[in-house]
Amino acid sequence: METLTNTAGLWLIPTLYLVCFSGLTYAFMLALRAGADSYERVYSEQTARQFADIFFFIPPRRIRDLAWTAAIAFFLILFFFAGDFKTVAGFLRGLFIGVLAGLVALALPRWYLGILKQRRLRLFNEQLVDALMTMSSALRAGSSITQTFEHIVRQNLPPISQEFDLFLQQTRIGVKFEDALVNLEKRVASEDLTLMIRSIEIARQTGGNLTEVFDKIAGVIRERIRIQGRIQTLTSQGRMQGIVVGLMPIALIFALFLLDPVMMTAFFTSSAGILTGCLALCLELIGALLIRKIMRIDI
Repeated sequence: METLTNTAGLWLIPTLYLVCFSGLTYAFMLALRAGADSYERVYSEQTARQFADIFFFIPPRRIRDLAWTAAIAFFLILFFFAGDFKTVAGFLRGLFIGVLAGLVALALPRWYLGILKQRRLRLFNEQLVDALMTMSSALRAGSSITQTFEHIVRQNLPPISQEFDLFLQQTRIGVKFEDALVNLEKRVASEDLTLMIRSIEIARQTGGNLTEVFDKIAGVIRERIRIQGRIQTLTSQGRMQGIVVGLMPIALIFALFLLDPVMMTAFFTSSAGILTGCLALCLELIGALLIRKIMRIDI
């Protein structure tokens, strides 16, 4: 009887561990599933709408799949390269770095969206100069303001043709002219376009010579683009110096890893080494932000 009791006790503890582990795993999977659903509803849909605003149509589910694929790939690569399965500390280090890399990868769609928006806005502002000159000539020829927008849509390439065409479509389906202008201003978020829209609104309310106003606005925008290009050229050396200085510590770490991997492994597995590395990373980020702030000159 006592032997049976001891045998049951020996089986009971592993069974309890198995049940607890299974329950925790199930709860973790449920939480992961809930997080994925929330990510798809909020992040993916918002990102898809913002992509649609620049006429780049991607389904929210595809954005989610791409983000999760990148996150898993980043996690596995850095987990195996930065981790050490011989010790618990090395395993946790690889796990921590892999999770951070995965979280960064989840933000890649927004990062790519920001790059596309900047490129689109820069191209739109460049096209707006010629568009204003065309609209001024059309107004002198007797065209209405709506007809001048139609001229721009027919004679220009995206993005300005897309934005102005959507503006015209809204006016055709019953949206007020002023409201359609406001929607156009919100979508593009261009200071130059805002200046043009304000001049149109003032001219419609109080009267005025829009042809002269458009000519002056085109001249102002052209001069601003010229000055921005000049500043870009003058500050390019400073930006390159900041990039080189910022990448030098990273290159030095890789070089030391190749020259003496034992020493660097001991450095990053010790508490002092990890603390020093985190401090150096924070200082690197602060320096990069300061250089970016100094090099950014608004006109």
